[in-house]
Amino acid sequence: MPAQAGDPRPAAVRRMPRPRLTGLGGGLFACAAMVLVAGICRLLFGSSLFVFGLLFVPVAAAAALWVRPADLITAPISAPIAFAAGVWPISGGSGGFGGQLMGLVSALSLHAGWLYAGTLVAALIVIVRKAVLIGKRRLPRRTASTS
Repeated sequence: MPAQAGDPRPAAVRRMPRPRLTGLGGGLFACAAMVLVAGICRLLFGSSLFVFGLLFVPVAAAAALWVRPADLITAPISAPIAFAAGVWPISGGSGGFGGQLMGLVSALSLHAGWLYAGTLVAALIVIVRKAVLIGKRRLPRRTASTS
């Protein structure tokens, strides 16, 4: 993608991928990324939920940045679902389905701060992107009515 002559964005921003994921695609991306992060945390960090939560924040931000404008509302909704899907394998439950479920609930309650932080980051990114879209939509109307 060649840079246009009047493009004021820095080169690093121009190289970033354009938001192309649908709402479902953004949710699937976030869930798959968090399951992958859980596997990495399990192998390298001994199922550390701190590292998992730390890596959840950039995944939530990426999902909010890469979803297409028509599906912006889905990013903050899919972030907590992705957190829960990823924390399941490393939650530390034992003894069948009931033990696994109790481990998941415990992990979600003990690390809710990471869950809230990632969801807040996704929501803030969505709000800013929506405000920019609304501003771009209103700008041509103002210039047309003033001339």
